[in-house]
Amino acid sequence: MTTYFNEMYEKGRVRPHYRQLEDWTKAMPAELREMKQAEAEALFRRIGITFAVYGEGGDPDRLIPFDMFPRVFTAREWSRLERGIKQRARALNAFLCDVYGRGEIVRAGRIPARLVYRNAAYEKSVVGFTPPKGVYSHVVGIDLVRTGADEFFVLEDNCRTPSGVSYMLENREIMMRMFPELFRENRIEPVDSYPEKLRRTLASVAPAKCSSDPTVVLLTPGHFNSAYYEHSFLADLMGVELVEGADLFVEGEFLYMRTTEGPKRVDVLYRRIDDAFIDPLCFRPDSMLGVPGLMDVYRSGGVTICSAPGAGVADDKAVYTFVPEMVRFYLGEEPLLNNVPTWQCGKEEDLKHVLSNLSDLVVKEVHGSGGYGMLVGPKSSKDQIAAFRARIEADPDNYIAQPTLALSTTPTFVNEGIAPRHVDLRPYCLVGERIELVPGGLTRVALTEGSLVVNSSQGGGVKDTWVLAE
Repeated sequence: MTTYFNEMYEKGRVRPHYRQLEDWTKAMPAELREMKQAEAEALFRRIGITFAVYGEGGDPDRLIPFDMFPRVFTAREWSRLERGIKQRARALNAFLCDVYGRGEIVRAGRIPARLVYRNAAYEKSVVGFTPPKGVYSHVVGIDLVRTGADEFFVLEDNCRTPSGVSYMLENREIMMRMFPELFRENRIEPVDSYPEKLRRTLASVAPAKCSSDPTVVLLTPGHFNSAYYEHSFLADLMGVELVEGADLFVEGEFLYMRTTEGPKRVDVLYRRIDDAFIDPLCFRPDSMLGVPGLMDVYRSGGVTICSAPGAGVADDKAVYTFVPEMVRFYLGEEPLLNNVPTWQCGKEEDLKHVLSNLSDLVVKEVHGSGGYGMLVGPKSSKDQIAAFRARIEADPDNYIAQPTLALSTTPTFVNEGIAPRHVDLRPYCLVGERIELVPGGLTRVALTEGSLVVNSSQGGGVKDTWVLAE
């Protein structure tokens, strides 16, 4: 039987940083807990925090399940994570600068050329162009899992447009509103500086041609997008305009937005749409979401696009296996955070191992996300495994496999009371003139008993993440 590390307990005793929460839960009768849970759901609904699930019929907009029992990290634990996350963000950006330039890591034989230059996310249109400050990925979401007291692993990197930060902020806001006494009794590091840090990061990478006060805007695909709430939420908190492609146009060497007072030049575009849709003259000609001519302005230094087109090659799940090597190659350091052991199905020996052990492994599509396109072997039927085997054999390059990790659990409120549920963590690392992140992140929790899939689209929920001050 697999044993899982429970973050609240050590050798049957409550760990010191969870003691006050134990007292808090013991003093909360079931009726009060149910009332507070209903209050939290009402607040989420009133604020409009929903996520969209398409293709399942019915109303696609749903409330994300919120668990009131916070997850807690000590200052020491967070300090270690923060150093590792910043190291990884530096290495990933160095890799992107390199592979769109001289490609030294490929020349040195540290990563196969095919994984980079034949990658669907590699954008030939920006080869030879270096964005301002040499930053490609301005918001890096590092997904972390824990398997023991001092055992953390990186599950995957998100270098394009990692979502979920609005839940991190709103989880904290709702907890502070409902349980102010917890924040009086515990020294919890704040996360509410994130929007200002994000705006400062974006402004710091404005092109050299811009004025001393750069204009930043957030580009959204529109209100039908699953993360539209987050787009509008962040734009509002940063104090920048939320725009769609139709609000923008190119004239000469610059990008402008339409306003009631006439055109206004845009210096930094925080885009929340995929590469394929940002410019119909460069990428998909049928795109109605982007701005014709945007890439010409970008390449001539008239505007900064965050994150940069082409950044996705760094968060490909096959490229992920080489990030520790990137740390050594570019930084001359040993990785502070380890990868999960990973098999690439495109390699003959790895493929044999994966096909022989499908019932014990987690298999993912290289470009998959949101918990889709994956197989959790121990939780799958024989028919599901057989069907997935056929998919892997038909296109082995499209899959990687990892062991089924013993993800840590945290106490979670369930119908029966309190029970352990598996969690992961997504901190958001901001990369501009400097690299910084707020103390905390988005904890996702698998609410279904025994489930290891934490994605909201697959039945997962969220909870507040505390980092205790020293």
